[in-house]
Amino acid sequence: MYIDINIKSRISLMESLKTHFGFSSFKGNQEDIIRNVMDGDDTFVLMPTGGGKSLCYQLPAILFEGTAIIISPLIALMKNQVDAIRTFSSEEGVAHFMNSSLTKAAIMKVKQDLLSGKTKMLYVAPESLTKPENVKFLKQVKVSFYAIDEAHCISEWGHDFRPEYRRIRPIINEVGEAPIIALTATATPKVQHDIQKNLGMLEANVFKSSFNRPNLYYEIRPKVNATKEIIKFIKNNSGKSGIVYCLSRKKVEELAETLKINGIKALPYHAGMDSATRSANQDSFLMEEVDVIVATIAFGMGIDKPDVRFVIHYDIPKSLEGYYQETGRAGRDGGEGKCVTFYCYKDIQKLEKFMQNKHIAEQEIGKQLLLETVSYAESAVCRRKLLLHYFGEEYNEDNCESCDNCIHPKTRFEGKDDILLVLEAILAVKEKFKAEHITDIITGKSTQSVMTYKHNELSIFGRGIEKSGKYWLAVIRQAMINKLMVKEIENYGILRLSPQGREFIESPWSFMLVKEQEYSYDDQENTNGSAGGGTSTVDIELLHILKDLRKKVSKKHNLPPFVIFQDPSLEDMALQYPVTLDEMQNISGVGTGKAKRYGKEFVELIKAYVEEKEIVRPQDMIVKSVVNKSGGKVSIIKAIDRKMSLDDIAASKGMDMHELLSEIEAIINSGTKLSIDYYIDGMIDKDRQMEVFDYFRQDAETESIEEALKELGEDDYSEEDIRLMRIKFISELGN
Repeated sequence: MYIDINIKSRISLMESLKTHFGFSSFKGNQEDIIRNVMDGDDTFVLMPTGGGKSLCYQLPAILFEGTAIIISPLIALMKNQVDAIRTFSSEEGVAHFMNSSLTKAAIMKVKQDLLSGKTKMLYVAPESLTKPENVKFLKQVKVSFYAIDEAHCISEWGHDFRPEYRRIRPIINEVGEAPIIALTATATPKVQHDIQKNLGMLEANVFKSSFNRPNLYYEIRPKVNATKEIIKFIKNNSGKSGIVYCLSRKKVEELAETLKINGIKALPYHAGMDSATRSANQDSFLMEEVDVIVATIAFGMGIDKPDVRFVIHYDIPKSLEGYYQETGRAGRDGGEGKCVTFYCYKDIQKLEKFMQNKHIAEQEIGKQLLLETVSYAESAVCRRKLLLHYFGEEYNEDNCESCDNCIHPKTRFEGKDDILLVLEAILAVKEKFKAEHITDIITGKSTQSVMTYKHNELSIFGRGIEKSGKYWLAVIRQAMINKLMVKEIENYGILRLSPQGREFIESPWSFMLVKEQEYSYDDQENTNGSAGGGTSTVDIELLHILKDLRKKVSKKHNLPPFVIFQDPSLEDMALQYPVTLDEMQNISGVGTGKAKRYGKEFVELIKAYVEEKEIVRPQDMIVKSVVNKSGGKVSIIKAIDRKMSLDDIAASKGMDMHELLSEIEAIINSGTKLSIDYYIDGMIDKDRQMEVFDYFRQDAETESIEEALKELGEDDYSEEDIRLMRIKFISELGN
């Protein structure tokens, strides 16, 4: 251990801080952490993004004799930190990084500075650290201590597991032992234990800062017309910096393009881009040449931009650690930070599919992490309380006043009996099973696992059958937050009763449960970003007036009202207030043809209504489409013009017939005329065609397929027959 034992007596840490970094005081528990490192003890630091982790190893590194080896996962992060440290020193060689991006000449320079003692900090990626030639060289260097940044990468339960990180301890033993400081911004008790165990530092002094970020606002929204909602949100926060996270590279590109054509300064960022473009886009964001970066999770680690004012998740992250770290990039300066996530269960199912090819142990870990994410998203309990509980921290306020659930509290009800049932079920299986197994027993599900352990024979089996498994999972969550049960750390997910939980069984007390959120199992996103159905913000008075006008226009043209405009289109007009034919084309289900044919009377009525009522129109909700998005529809129109079989068109697009008909319906509903007679004539005889056509012409009150089948006979016609004829009818008479 290369430490001058008198260093603390000779130099005040505060003076050193001022001399080397220009700061007058330490943040939080930085000083205690630094003193622990200076004492030569192993140190474990849990500190949220923006808390000042880097200083905890940078200052000791400067004060110690020798070189601190800092293990960091990202090349971009290393370069940023090295550049930053050099600005505080007159010696260029005070900090270096060693990785695959360096030339041979650059590597030689790094090695010379290390051997001469100039270099106080050497940043290396774990992959570089484990190379035999580097290990051999580093044995010649006087190592003051090792700093492992982003230490959560060690744990398979962490959100960014890197197998190379698990080889760090053996390499340290080979290069030469010295004290270790491990640092992370996100770690649950389980992950913390994994890190310390793997690094052989279970006896380390642990410094845990609060995970609470009081300046951040947390909100989960249903994933309905998410693109439109994002545009509206960004325009309402005009001029502010923000990050929008998407799961796929394709979605990043699409959304960035959509934002741009809607007047928002935005750029994409993902690992599939060439490094020059990626770096240029990142720099444009940092230099405030653009307001918004649309990115995969490849963006953000080590990005030191303090004034990010919002973080939006188009897709929910696969773990709460990932969610916490990504939302933590907002408001790092202590100022405003809004964190809005769009959620539907379909996203969770997508993430589960991605895991199918992984090893069974990885799948199990991934499934547990996803379950935690679902719990957070669907809960009606204070978001802050849930998030802090996940990281092993208590939050005792009744209302944080800075999350959607606290600002709009949900219904509470007496849940004493349900809590009791859950606790009894956990005891009945001897505290050896996870939450989903417990809910299967309570709801009477004879799953393979339940049958294997003969838990279907327990007296408690099926006692909660009248409520759903989702409901019972919510009860378990709320019991856990209130410390009636805990999850095991070693065997993560297994539920055990706490002493308080055992007391509850002995003598139950009143326990108010919160009614959980209801979220759709599917996301609804129209291709043009327009609202496509009922919404609480529709102007009901205007909607009734528009329906009356539709009736009048339909009588004039001797057509059923739905041929003029369908209900979702009228609802969108009553939401967006289009006053020109150009604006009318942005309405759900209205294209150029339909706007020109029927739109004039409608926009005139809306314009008069807006002026009379002095309505300020939500222009920010009018979303322009990316031209390329219509490419699929254009190719369908061309294929139909060539009289290509609909079955072949569907096959070429990777669709089933139901999906193709939905696309064709969208095309003709927006006013484009299509003739599919060539296909219908081969499927339905002329008499039956006439019967369906006459029904829509004379008898139908709505465009409903169900009502048509009921009227015409489900034995005589299939749903596909009716849909084909409705397409023919609307195209011929309406367009």
